[in-house]
Amino acid sequence: MSIALNETHDIDLRSWVDSANGQDHPFPIQNLPYGVFRHAGSDQPWRVGVAIGDAILDLRAAQAAGVFSGFDESTRQAAQLAAQGSSLNPLMAAAPAAWSALRLALSRLLRSDSSHRHELQACLLPQAQAEHGLPAVIGDYTDFYTSIHHATTIGKLFRPDNPLLPNYKWVPIGYHGRASSIGVSGQQLRRPLGQTKAADADTPSFGPCKRLDYELEVGIFIGGENALGEAVPMAQAEQRVFGLCLLNDWSARDVQAWEYQPLGPFLSKSFASTISPWVVTLEALAPYRCGWTRAVEDPQPLAYLDSPGLREHGAIDLQLEVLIQTAAMRQAGLPAQRLSLSNFRDAYWSVAQLVAHHTVNGCNLRAGDLFGSGTLSGPQPEQAGSLLELSRGGKQAVQLSNGEQRIFVEDGDTIIMRAVAQRPGLPRIGLGEVAGSVLPARQWR
Repeated sequence: MSIALNETHDIDLRSWVDSANGQDHPFPIQNLPYGVFRHAGSDQPWRVGVAIGDAILDLRAAQAAGVFSGFDESTRQAAQLAAQGSSLNPLMAAAPAAWSALRLALSRLLRSDSSHRHELQACLLPQAQAEHGLPAVIGDYTDFYTSIHHATTIGKLFRPDNPLLPNYKWVPIGYHGRASSIGVSGQQLRRPLGQTKAADADTPSFGPCKRLDYELEVGIFIGGENALGEAVPMAQAEQRVFGLCLLNDWSARDVQAWEYQPLGPFLSKSFASTISPWVVTLEALAPYRCGWTRAVEDPQPLAYLDSPGLREHGAIDLQLEVLIQTAAMRQAGLPAQRLSLSNFRDAYWSVAQLVAHHTVNGCNLRAGDLFGSGTLSGPQPEQAGSLLELSRGGKQAVQLSNGEQRIFVEDGDTIIMRAVAQRPGLPRIGLGEVAGSVLPARQWR
């Protein structure tokens, strides 16, 4: 892993897009995340864009305007890959050097002293006038379990005498999820139906899930690919990561409790997952890296999951927030209320370790594959990344400011997640937000 700062990270950079220069804006010129969009309400083809302030730079239009013609061949090729498609997959399949070259070109084009301001102004669309598609065609989706705080809290609820299974501290736990049901922010999902079994019942029953939950996660988009049978070592693992997004991995806890043994989650997870529309590159997050640590009393990673780079800068200082807006809040004009605040740096396993472990058996990853970090909870109870934890397994209701209570997510609720990297003296690098709303279960009788 090589975490190098370059001119795109200069804290003094300003853009001719005025909204990008606000002190607290999540999309300053030092960010430049990628997404897929079109004009809201239109039937236009999806196209790739870059968030800059309150606007989106249309890369297809920028390419047509000829603004990349003065750059080197590598940059022009990367710009063409981004501009030609309806998803980020072609760009994700390119080499990391191409990603970096295009990011540098975009930074120079959008700076306040750019000579291409006039051409590019016609290539901007206000974000408020856009609708978003999935950033990539997601071929495979793997969900991990990287928060030891979440794993321990959940374990205490169900296994008080043995909360953390013995393999957790040795191996990144994961399962293969369902890519087809992943939607973009704004997704409306129906409460799932499923088979559940009450503790005092002799037989299971079928009907709407009663314990619907959210899971606060970071999504990790894979770039490039490794051949089948070829492992990706730790030193190269982050070269296979195009960028990060936010992920809400909705969970039907009562369905999960009945179905998960012996093979793990199935219908309790496959009904919906929601991701944020913007993918923030690892390069943009370079100033917010920090050392990855493992408690001295814990077992240290096996050699294939360890490296000097991991210890120096393997973690990411990324603040994560969950909010809820109930139907009653919307009707009263009340804003969403925060439920928890945690940080990605507290994850027990790092991004590089997930890539290295996933491929160590020869599994081939492909551009556009998505990893979920698993629920990201902090060490304190109020930093929990799910309602299952906040409500102590459904035993203690969470009190909301308008007098409502929640044990699990109810119909009409909207769950919002946000993430931002911030440090004194540095610009805020935001991942945007992911929002999803719950509709009543479909009729089944």
